[in-house]
Amino acid sequence: MKAYQYRFEKVLMYREQEKTETEIEYKEAVQAFEIVATQLYDLLKKKEDTLVEQEGKMEIGFSVNEIHHYVRFLESLEKRIAVTQQQVMQARSKMTWFEDKLLERTLEVRKFEKMKEKDHENHRTEMEQLEAIQLDELATLKFRRRENGW
Repeated sequence: MKAYQYRFEKVLMYREQEKTETEIEYKEAVQAFEIVATQLYDLLKKKEDTLVEQEGKMEIGFSVNEIHHYVRFLESLEKRIAVTQQQVMQARSKMTWFEDKLLERTLEVRKFEKMKEKDHENHRTEMEQLEAIQLDELATLKFRRRENGW
């Protein structure tokens, strides 16, 4: 009997390698998204804390220079928040793209694995049939030898 050899083994290996590379890229994209999203959260928290602090000082009273300082600081914070929001959207988009690509590659690998399973099952069935034919031939030869007196 010949050993089983899947004819698309190299293709399957290549697809698995592509999938692994895409998994790595997806994980990197997730990490990048988490970093930028954390930065955005920190900026929003800083803005909220600054506004609370400003309200507290308004009740007590503070100088015009301090008001201008807070206004400039909040404007600067708003600009940084806007930029970071754009970065978050880009990182999310990149992460989603890699997620879709990973799903696509995973499905391709599964298709090839399923084909391999079916091919292996067909090979096993074929080998069993060949073995049955060989056993029939041996039995027939043995029977003829007995009939012929050999």
